[in-house]
Amino acid sequence: MFEILGLTPAESAVYVGVVGNPRAGVDELAAAAQLSPARTGRVLAQLAARGMVSRLPGRPIRYLAVPPDAAVGELIGTVESRLRQARDAAQQLMETHRAVARYIHPEESLEVLVGRDNIGRRVAHIENSARVQVRGFDKPPYVSPPGGNLENERQRLRQGIRYRVIYTRQAVAWPGRLHADIYATMRQGEQARVRPDLPLKMLMADDRMAVIPISSSEQDVDVAYVVHPSSLLDALITLFEAEWDRGMALSVDGPVDDGPGPDPASRDLLTLLASGLTDEGIARSLGWSIRTTQRRIRTLMDHLGAATRFQLGMSAQARGWL
Repeated sequence: MFEILGLTPAESAVYVGVVGNPRAGVDELAAAAQLSPARTGRVLAQLAARGMVSRLPGRPIRYLAVPPDAAVGELIGTVESRLRQARDAAQQLMETHRAVARYIHPEESLEVLVGRDNIGRRVAHIENSARVQVRGFDKPPYVSPPGGNLENERQRLRQGIRYRVIYTRQAVAWPGRLHADIYATMRQGEQARVRPDLPLKMLMADDRMAVIPISSSEQDVDVAYVVHPSSLLDALITLFEAEWDRGMALSVDGPVDDGPGPDPASRDLLTLLASGLTDEGIARSLGWSIRTTQRRIRTLMDHLGAATRFQLGMSAQARGWL
């Protein structure tokens, strides 16, 4: 029954017998497993060493099974860990294969991924393969909910990997994301900028590979390209750097002048306003009414002496509020 998890048929049969016959002795378990008492005794010792059964005190010797959710769950975890290691090794071997094959077969510069699960696993592998930096274009739609990669990015940042991410206004406006995700990773070291829109979604590891969706649908991402070293990857690198230069830098630091900075809500409002969101979009993102949003914009304009929203943005940026 559990041979796929590394147990022998005899170990599997005896463990099932112990589960079904708690506090049973060797003879009873031998009958249940259809093995000799001597063989059953040796198998019980092996299961005890694996932490799957325990020997009860006293005479005659009797055995109790460790609950299956713990005993079998640990076996499953071990197998899953080995499968992940094998998958990572296969991916690394495939990268070596492509690096060699590209000199002979130019079509090896592109890899096609099909299915959300495959895309999610490959994106995680590409991100974790970065040795220097990760660059990203962040815009909806998403394979997984925004913020799901927060802890992994924090670990990579602590390891010294540089993250530079450009968010679209739709990404920044995702309800609750500005504080729970974007500012949280920026405090760990992520550099973030905002553009009103971006031509595509992208994640890039160093200058070695990038993953981009094939479909431009706003509803789903189920097919993607992985781009390996080629003129196309060079073009994507150039595109990222051009958009980075044009983006508005986000900041979680205090003001650069000596005066008091904005309160957190006003800073969020300025960030979303500078990202190009409409009043309706800002209101949805912050959970305000349209009237409250417009009133707070007018209050900030009066405070900074700005006659237009453009002047408001320029004045806020000059003070280090953005």
